[in-house]
Amino acid sequence: MTPEEVAACALDFPQAVMENPFGPGVDVYKVEGKIFALVAPNGKPPSVSLKCEPNRGTYLRQQYDAVTPGYHLNKKHWNTVRLDGDVPADQLEEMIEHSYECVVAGLPKAVRLRLR
Repeated sequence: MTPEEVAACALDFPQAVMENPFGPGVDVYKVEGKIFALVAPNGKPPSVSLKCEPNRGTYLRQQYDAVTPGYHLNKKHWNTVRLDGDVPADQLEEMIEHSYECVVAGLPKAVRLRLR
C-alpha cells in the first residue's frame, strides 16, 4: 500500500480525522482525539505505526520483516510497518482496522456506541 492508500483506509472509519500535531512529515490519524495511526509518507521507505494487541503484534513481527516494534512508541502496544510491499494490502488494511478498534475499545461506552 502507498501512504495515500493507508490514508484513505484510515479515514474510512467513523469520526476518523487526520492532523499534523508534530508538524509536516507525520500524518496522525485519530478518533475522538486518540491516535490510532501515524504515517511517515516521506520516509525511505514510507511507514505507518499502528496500535496492536501485544500477542498479535508479536505474531505479525514474526510473519513479516517489514513489521517492527513501534518507532518512538510503546513497543508492547505499537508496531511500525514499512510500506515496501512486504505486507499484503489486505493484511495491512486489517491491521489498520485492528488499531482503530483497539483505540475505540478504550473509549467510554457512550462514545463507543455512537461510533458503531
